[in-house]
Amino acid sequence: MNDTGLMEGVTDTINGAAVGRVSAKEPQWLCERRDHAWDVYERTPMPTTKLEEWRYTDLKKKLDLDALTLSSTETAPDDPNAWPMRLREAMALDRDASGRIVLIDGHVVHTELDTGLAAKGVVLASLHDALETHTELVKEYLATKAVPPEEGKFAALNAALWNDGIFLYVPRGVKLENPVRVTRWFSESGVAYFSRTLIVAETASQVSYVDEVLSEAFERQTLTSSAVEVIAQDGAQVQYVAVQRLGKGGFYQAVQRTLAQRDSTLDTLNVALGGTTTRVDLNARLLGPGSNSDMLGLYFGDDDQHFDFNTSQDHVADNAGSDLLYKGALDGHSRAVFRGIIRVHKGAQKTDAYQTNRNLLLSPHARADSLPNLEIEADDVKCSHGATVGQLDAEAKFYLMSRGLNQLQAERLVVTGFLGEVLSRLPLGGVAEKVSRVIEEKLAQHG
Repeated sequence: MNDTGLMEGVTDTINGAAVGRVSAKEPQWLCERRDHAWDVYERTPMPTTKLEEWRYTDLKKKLDLDALTLSSTETAPDDPNAWPMRLREAMALDRDASGRIVLIDGHVVHTELDTGLAAKGVVLASLHDALETHTELVKEYLATKAVPPEEGKFAALNAALWNDGIFLYVPRGVKLENPVRVTRWFSESGVAYFSRTLIVAETASQVSYVDEVLSEAFERQTLTSSAVEVIAQDGAQVQYVAVQRLGKGGFYQAVQRTLAQRDSTLDTLNVALGGTTTRVDLNARLLGPGSNSDMLGLYFGDDDQHFDFNTSQDHVADNAGSDLLYKGALDGHSRAVFRGIIRVHKGAQKTDAYQTNRNLLLSPHARADSLPNLEIEADDVKCSHGATVGQLDAEAKFYLMSRGLNQLQAERLVVTGFLGEVLSRLPLGGVAEKVSRVIEEKLAQHG
């Protein structure tokens, strides 16, 4: 895989023409940012297993950029009757929402927002629409403070080629009681999709955001690349949830950055259930005193699924807290990699940070690698990390079977309880039910 492979794979367009195609009707400042991002992409080497952060995910084997093209589909109609059945079924399981967005093959096709919230100044829109209606906000935050192109090869590629995305803005003091729900559907095979999410929560605001990704199995490898930027201003409370349920053949790649200012709470939950390969880079930056971030993750693999989570908790300010819990169950020949680091910067006294990764192996062929780390430059802190890799608890199974359950039922209950701890920490309506249902389907194939 060479740095020009994707350029050649998208019909000789990306080196100028493709960037021009996605930016032809965009403001000059954005065109310049895309050009800069492409320049960074070309100058940045492709990650290899020689890098610690990519040691267990060999892109030469996992991702064939040379074979990918950019999506060429037209925007689907804003008509639920024309949408795929599985997309509609997934949305039907959602509970109440403050707003909804539907994307099909990278295009925003439906947007709705509670009229009362819109009257208070809440903005929920496609990123392209926000470029015209809220130019200054987008210009200030898009690919600048959270995920600039310099964050890495994929961040640069995404900044250059994003096709559409989502902009959510919550004004000062406004609280959304129900989540904003986003559902994405992908259908083309052999395609690279690039999207961005920008969430700005002003002082003392409150919002929850749930982003679900869906597809059937792909005939050829398909890449979905997402850059997520979440900014919580002083005293804001933000929850960001990503639920990945791609079909086989999907390569899910996400760069997520959260910026938490003074006394804000910024929690994240990453659920990975589908796709063939998943790579999530999550960085939480605690920038203000009193800020806090809970970072939750859940994954369940079977067959040859590969999950790679690269997390970092950056404590820049004093008196801030973070707590990471990632748990996964692995069946078949699936594999999980967790790499996490707590960084306590100079002057970040009274830091309170924890990091835990636990893995449950359901097959002798499954594998989990867990690499937690600490990097501390302050002397008055409370920090710890831990990791476990184990098999099903034989005593727990025996106890349940003694109460009348058969072996398969007992195993299902143990696994559901093991993973359910994560969901109970962020109980958003509809999320736990969806995830539990997919877990049950996978467990039905176990044993």
